[in-house]
Amino acid sequence: MHAGDTIVAISTPAGRGGIGVVRLSGPSALAAANSIFRAHSSAPLDSPNLARLGRVIDPTTGDTLDTAILTYFKAPHSYTGEDVVELSCHGSPVILGRVLEVLAASGARIAEPGEFTMRAFLNRRIDLAQAQAVRDLIDAQSRFQASLATRQMEGALSKRLAPLKDLLVEVIVQIESSVEFVEDDISIEAHQQLIEKLNSVIDGCARIADSFSFGRYVREGFDLAIVGKPNVGKSSVFNRLVGGDRAIVTDIPGTTRDALYERTSIDGVPVRLIDTAGIRETTDVVERIGIDRSRRAIADADVVLLVLDASAPLSEDDSRLLAEVSATSRIILLNKSDLPDCIVYSGGDETALPVSALTGSGFDSLIESIFRRLTGAGSIERDDVMITDSRQHAAIKRAVERLEHAIALLSGGELEEVVLLQLRGSLGAIGEVTGETLTEDILGQIFSTFCIGK
Repeated sequence: MHAGDTIVAISTPAGRGGIGVVRLSGPSALAAANSIFRAHSSAPLDSPNLARLGRVIDPTTGDTLDTAILTYFKAPHSYTGEDVVELSCHGSPVILGRVLEVLAASGARIAEPGEFTMRAFLNRRIDLAQAQAVRDLIDAQSRFQASLATRQMEGALSKRLAPLKDLLVEVIVQIESSVEFVEDDISIEAHQQLIEKLNSVIDGCARIADSFSFGRYVREGFDLAIVGKPNVGKSSVFNRLVGGDRAIVTDIPGTTRDALYERTSIDGVPVRLIDTAGIRETTDVVERIGIDRSRRAIADADVVLLVLDASAPLSEDDSRLLAEVSATSRIILLNKSDLPDCIVYSGGDETALPVSALTGSGFDSLIESIFRRLTGAGSIERDDVMITDSRQHAAIKRAVERLEHAIALLSGGELEEVVLLQLRGSLGAIGEVTGETLTEDILGQIFSTFCIGK
């Protein structure tokens, strides 16, 4: 990527549409647009923030390629911080491809993936956390994902980190002063105050880092396997979660003989539901293969719903499953709880959730239990700052580790210069989240995951 170039790309998705947008950014953006656009009015094109109707032509032949609307955004008041021109054409791939060709022939370079957003970052229109949120917003498949990405794009994470960085810088400056000026040696009281400030930074960073325990599932989704012996209502639970009759439901044991997969979302979080074959002792070869696949699905799932039949006593197959499925990943469901004379499962500290796949009773509690299982001991507020990116999580964790090491050194009477090394390392790790301390190679890797045209 060369910052001085003028770049061009189609910014709307591939395929047909009512409108397709071709975007230019760079010092020659307006000149390139002028070479192929003929406005219907005589007003000059260099007036920013105005939409103009006109013809897009092939400058070599004068042929009209399309009727389009041109909008010019003058630097630095644009998405990239450079001169930006957007041509809104008819959404035919043939027309958009032809417009792209004539603009490239006029001197613009075809943009690399994420190059528009990278220029916005390099020109300080946004920081790196906001830039990554742009990608997450484009990739969002649920309202909750889009809402979270929008908050990050508006700077929620950056704003949460800012006071922590300021407090850390304050400590660094105070320790540096004691190194430079002997007369400013740190007193015992000031020494304790510095540790308290560093502990405050640790607490703030740790809370942000802990949000990744749920945030990663928000971005990447999770696997939810539904298991149980035949005819306990696994497929009915599956259909209730999917919101449709995806799995075949009958009273005949062994109807589901292979794992059935369905992608959906639960409260805005992507999930791959796996309806497994009923697990029991059997001599049927085909059913045996399905049961083996069910066991593999159990091993790979993030959460396992172990379904028991509340209308019948526990069987040997139920007991084997309870012993086989780890208590750390499972949630026990007592399905058919709408029927009379239901059993009550008692498994020590573990409680079973009574549900009815027929009526939907208990499914709100089930969804809460699923999210509690995903977040572990932590309690994540959905309206709070939440990180979803593993690189950001690793950087904040490194910052916390450096701070804890710095406190240990400070408490042990180590030289201030050694403590400063850890504190500066922590500040650098936090800076990796917002992009102040990243190398060009890492930036290239991050922006290469973006789509072309954004």
